[in-house]
Amino acid sequence: MQRDSRISEAVIRRLPKYYRYLMDMEKNGVQRISSRELSNRMGLTASQIRQDFNCFGGFGQQGYGYHVSDLCAEIRRILGLDKQCNVIIIGAGNLGQALANYVGFEREGFSIKGMFDVNPRLIGLAIRGIQIYDIDILEEFIVDNDIKMGVICTPKDHAQKVTDRMVKSGIKSIWNFAPIDAEVPEDVALENVHLSESLYTLSYKMNDI
Repeated sequence: MQRDSRISEAVIRRLPKYYRYLMDMEKNGVQRISSRELSNRMGLTASQIRQDFNCFGGFGQQGYGYHVSDLCAEIRRILGLDKQCNVIIIGAGNLGQALANYVGFEREGFSIKGMFDVNPRLIGLAIRGIQIYDIDILEEFIVDNDIKMGVICTPKDHAQKVTDRMVKSGIKSIWNFAPIDAEVPEDVALENVHLSESLYTLSYKMNDI
């Protein structure tokens, strides 16, 4: 099934949720599920689920539903999780170290090849076997290790400069945790993750109850 550039952002952002639910069902031994049953589990309408899957050519058979393991494998392929992606983390502080310690990334094919920082007390150390390097060798490391994705865990003031350096070195995918909306060219995929915004939203809901 070929990807369609016209697929909406909303559909793309629902794919990881489908994948997560299907992975859980597969682990629990569920072999087959209908769009209605899936909708009851996920809080979406059956029509919405069918429309989303039709964006990628459709899955399943009428009267049978979806084979869970096959559907899980297809969505995994669509998300690109069937390929290894070499990753670096910029910023070896608390957040950077927490991400480096999360083994779940490796299970999904994201291999962290190194971390970078400007703090001389951190350079040369290793987090779960992942070496922390001086930021000065960033560009050389990216090229030598075929890095496809960069994760930014730096302070706000350094995030855009780090982004620009990675882009110039050929990185096409950036996951930014710095509290700033980094800017990239159109041919670079970017996810700005603002943890505080999620917390503020939760705070609003909590105080509105």
